[in-house]
Formats: sequence, structure tokens, C-alpha cells
Amino acid sequence: MFQVDENYTRVSEFVIVGFPSLQPEYFHLVAWFFFFLYLTTVVGNFLLVVVFALERSLQKPMYIIMVSLALADIGMATVILPKIIARYWWNDGALGFHTCLFQVQMIHYFGALSSLISMFMALDRYLAVCFPLRYPILMTNQTIIGLLVFCWVVAHIFSGISTVNFSIMPFCGSSQIIHAFCDTMSVIPLVCGDPSRQIRDAFTSAMTVLFVPLSFIIFSYICIIITVLRMASRQGRAKTFSTCATQGCIISIYYIPRFIVFSTPYIPNLKMTPDKHIVTTLFYSLLPPLINPFIYCLRTKEIKQILKRWVQRRRDITPTKPAVAVTVTK
Repeated sequence: MFQVDENYTRVSEFVIVGFPSLQPEYFHLVAWFFFFLYLTTVVGNFLLVVVFALERSLQKPMYIIMVSLALADIGMATVILPKIIARYWWNDGALGFHTCLFQVQMIHYFGALSSLISMFMALDRYLAVCFPLRYPILMTNQTIIGLLVFCWVVAHIFSGISTVNFSIMPFCGSSQIIHAFCDTMSVIPLVCGDPSRQIRDAFTSAMTVLFVPLSFIIFSYICIIITVLRMASRQGRAKTFSTCATQGCIISIYYIPRFIVFSTPYIPNLKMTPDKHIVTTLFYSLLPPLINPFIYCLRTKEIKQILKRWVQRRRDITPTKPAVAVTVTK
């Protein structure tokens, strides 16, 4: 329990500071950068959702996972970016206590959700490569939808731990959050009393939702690599390795910076300035949602063919101007 003065004044509003070293003349430039980042992320992921909804040929387990990840990416960008854009565009960094509480809940929720979806994406690839004959039986649309519903529900448990801890913390000092958004690690410095138990609970929850999926992902990719090396077809090996390398790159961007940020307080010689901490957090929170739809669309043959067909159909129905006959009189 927290030991604080009974007469303390509870903070009712927080202020998002953003990058503490950023000079005011760069505020609008940063705001435009985050605005285009948000627009590109939402449009790219929404396009993937639209393509899936309109094309029945894509309604297969792999694409259902992609769409679920796209929706999670849209949610993550929408929770983070609008407020930091307002902070630098209109100098509006104020957040009510309950609004900040909601942001803590949703940021940890979408982070946990993306981690769980990545695990089932690795499961899909593992079954497709290692058990190709049993894959259609094991991984049906109904099965993957059930697993994804499980992800969307269970992710609330991990984020709920941080939210409950946040709601019982007493805040009686500064209301300035040296970060781009509200999360557990950014609000803990504002707590009155000793928040060590809350820090421990948040760290345990974060490591669980990161380590368990990552352990399975590593196991599945090791099995995939072993299976691929046994393939007789060189072309098949190259194609499978290419797909796995792409997903491995995205997974590395998602997991490695997260481990660095969450482990920093526990490693004595590893220190990060506030600006570096914010950049690292935004990097792993916003880069995967930005690049996921483009990588999966551009590297998926079926989606590329559908997009080409749409463009060709658009050209075919575009009316052309009738030729004008010119009569020349002598």
C-alpha cells in the first residue's frame, strides 16, 4: 500500500510533454510528420481490410490473421497519435485523469494483442510448412477465428493489470508526463510513495505477454528452417525463407526494442535519456503498424494480383473522349 499524506491534492489532469529537448520552432514539423504517419498507417491497414472484405478468395486463415493484425494496428495508431499531434500542432497536451487511464488501458491492450496475434501467425506458418497435408484440417477458418477471438479477449487481462495499478496510485506532485502518451512506465515517476510493487506487477505482465509468444515464435521458426532445409526444391526453399525472413524482421522490430525499454530500469549500466526512451517506444509502437500492410501486400502474390486486377478494371471502365473529326476544305 502507498503511504501518503491524507491531505494530499489528487492530480485530476496530466500534460503530455513529448520530447523535452525539442525546440518550439520544430513543433509544427513534428506534428506534420506524425499526421502523415497516422494517415499512412490507417489508409494502408484499412486498404488491407477492404481487399479482404471484397475478395472471397482471400478469406483463408492466413489473411484472417493479417486482417486482425491490421485492425489492431489501426487501434494502436489511433490511441497514440492524435494526442501527440494535438500537442505539437495546437499546444494541447492536457489529458484528464480518466482519459489518461483509458489510454494506458488501450495502449497495453493493443500491444498485448499484437504479440498474441504474431504468435498465431507463426503457428499458421508452422503448420503450413511442417504439416502441409494436415494443415487444411488443423487450420480452418472457424479455428483461426476462435483463436483470434481468444486473443482479443485475453489481451484485456494483461492490460487490465496495468490499468488497475494505475487507478489506485496516488498522484500528488507534478502532472507533466515526459512521454508521447500515457503508459505505466511514464506515469510511475509522478506517483507519491513507493510504487515498487506496481512496477514489479507491470514488468511481470509485460514480460509474460512478450516472452511466451516470442518463445513459441522462435520454436516455430526453428522447426520451419529445419523443414525447409530438407526440401528438395531450391525454389521452394527460397520462397519459404523469403517469407520467414520478412516476418522475422517485423517480429524483431516489435520485440527487441520492447525488451530494451522494459529492462532498462533493471540493468545498472544501461541508461536512456528521455528523448531516446520516447523515440525507442514510438519506434516499436508505430513502425510495425506502418510497414505491416505494405510488406504483406507487396510480398503476397494473391493480393498483388487482386490490386492489379482492380487497377485494370478501373482503366477499362474509364470513359475515353470521342475523336473529333476535322473537315479540311480546299
